Amino acid sequence: MRGAVLHAPHDVRFEERPEPKIEQPTDAIIRIAATCVCGSDLWPYRGAQPIAGPTPMGHEYCGVVEEVGRGVSSIKPGQFVIGSFFASDNTCPNCRAGYQSGCMHAQFITTAQAPVLRVPLADGTLVPTSGVPSGDMVPSMLALSDVMGTGWFAADAANVGPGKTVVVVGDGAVGLLAVLSAKMMGADRIIAMSGHEARQKLAQQFGATDIVAARGDDGIARIKEITRGIGADSVLECVGTQQSMTQAIGSTRQGGYLSYVGVPHGVVFDGQQIFYTHVHLHGGPAPVRRFLPKLIELVEEGKIVPGKVFDLTLPLDQVAEGYRAMDQRRAIKALLHPSN
Repeated sequence: MRGAVLHAPHDVRFEERPEPKIEQPTDAIIRIAATCVCGSDLWPYRGAQPIAGPTPMGHEYCGVVEEVGRGVSSIKPGQFVIGSFFASDNTCPNCRAGYQSGCMHAQFITTAQAPVLRVPLADGTLVPTSGVPSGDMVPSMLALSDVMGTGWFAADAANVGPGKTVVVVGDGAVGLLAVLSAKMMGADRIIAMSGHEARQKLAQQFGATDIVAARGDDGIARIKEITRGIGADSVLECVGTQQSMTQAIGSTRQGGYLSYVGVPHGVVFDGQQIFYTHVHLHGGPAPVRRFLPKLIELVEEGKIVPGKVFDLTLPLDQVAEGYRAMDQRRAIKALLHPSN
């Protein structure tokens, strides 16, 4: 079997990897219908996150179950399933509290950019759809594995609801789907911060009422102007840089809610500054598993089409071009089709 392997910054290769096999009784093997490149994959790709050596890549996936271990009871061969980037047992105290990405037995999925994937803790991780989705629905199902679930968590963690004014910092796939999530949760005004025309248009399709292209202090000033000096009720930080976090904090009203779902790199909080804002902070790796049943239902009913964030589709063996296109911002998100 061949799959994506990162050897060094800007060096992704499609090369031979071991065929996944059942290793534990709780494992499942799935045949990938579609996978993709994630914005967080760009951190190691750019060298900002060191790797110890050649590293298999990929944590977003959907597909058909081919085999299950003897300890798996709820997932069956032949089912079309979606899973989170964190495998979880869905039974430990953290899972029961709704934070499956903090499962006491969590395992990070790292090898999904390949035709076949082993998923640990299958009963707690995988969620079947009502049937095998049509080809045009597969991109939206794939989006649920991470970016839609993460966008939904961003809105949920920031207390988005009817009547709220929301700011979304970041115009990658997660930020755009955070806009969609805020719309679905009934936000009254959704301000997308983006300086990229194509992404601005998609944000508006997803429900953005306002676009702010400015960044940094100018971006904060524009948010304050729009909100009559108050700031937003809910701010969703979907990037993970110091600039984006500073911009998010500065855009939040006194006592407002700020979620942060962009993987932080070099982000430092000023404790005294936060103290005097009364801002509620809530973030971390999205507990996608908590939201999967509802999100699958919304896709199947045609109420959301998160697959629109995929603006580049490639065969899996061209995965390196997917990385290049996203790194150069020629694509929002690259979908990869295995040639099964």
